[in-house]
Amino acid sequence: MTNGEESAMDVVTGAQVAVGLTVPVSRERMWELITAVERIGEWSPETIGGSWDEPARVPAAGTRFTAHNRFPDGQIGTVTCVITEARPPSAFAWTVLDAGGLVGSAWRYELREGVEPGTTLVYHSFTHGPGMTGARTRAEADPQELGTRLVTLCRNMTTTIGAMAATTTAMGASR
Repeated sequence: MTNGEESAMDVVTGAQVAVGLTVPVSRERMWELITAVERIGEWSPETIGGSWDEPARVPAAGTRFTAHNRFPDGQIGTVTCVITEARPPSAFAWTVLDAGGLVGSAWRYELREGVEPGTTLVYHSFTHGPGMTGARTRAEADPQELGTRLVTLCRNMTTTIGAMAATTTAMGASR
């Protein structure tokens, strides 16, 4: 590795964004939505689908699922995710593994009771890991690309939470 690549890795590993939104949905219902990996493609501008890799199909630490993503450049990727935390109805977290099994990124939802009855404060965060990802590859070629990617992630995370809440508000509580 050249010094430039080492520097890009240092900048990428640990890079993070987080959003927080209050939605007019109960924590229990938001828990159902954030853990419905098979439905994420309905709400996310980037993740176009997901499926459980385990027969149980329930969120539990160590459980795996597969996600399919479409990136702004049109590229489609499939990743393996491993749940690291599942505490209903408070927290749901997972890592995305790279091809070598290293953590490419870590994602987490935290749900708190909102100030108004029936509302939930949803925190959603992303942290880049040490693994190889498209973001890392682009940042190694042009360090400004990392900032662009983080802005896109922040926008997509906000859109996803809003779409989940809108689905619930418009259609009621069906999973």
